[in-house]
Amino acid sequence: HASFLDRRYGTPRAPVEAALAAGRDVLFDIEWQGYRQLKAALPGDVVGLFLLPPSLAELERRLRGRGQDAEEEIGRRMAVARDEMRHWTEFDHVLVNADFTATVAAVRAVLHAARSARQRQPWLAAFVAELLR
Repeated sequence: HASFLDRRYGTPRAPVEAALAAGRDVLFDIEWQGYRQLKAALPGDVVGLFLLPPSLAELERRLRGRGQDAEEEIGRRMAVARDEMRHWTEFDHVLVNADFTATVAAVRAVLHAARSARQRQPWLAAFVAELLR
């Protein structure tokens, strides 16, 4: 678990490991503390992707547009966002989320590239050996 904005967030490990063992991807919407924990727990199975807003003004507009938070909470989230952004260099990939559709396509491309990495395909050596026979 990790703390974020005075709340604790966590995910049970067993279902994640079961999904990975079944060959499925697991997507987490987490902040840098949770990412660090995941990377330490599953170093060969974690691909970090950091999303940046196109600007702080746009981030604030989006927070206000959700209509969920009081003015004080929006101010707090904006302050925390600045601190969160300082951790972008810890991640494998970084995207600027200017356009939702384009960002989703870019995330899919990153996942596809990660899935096709040689070390993530342990069956590949036997497959190629069979092709060459």
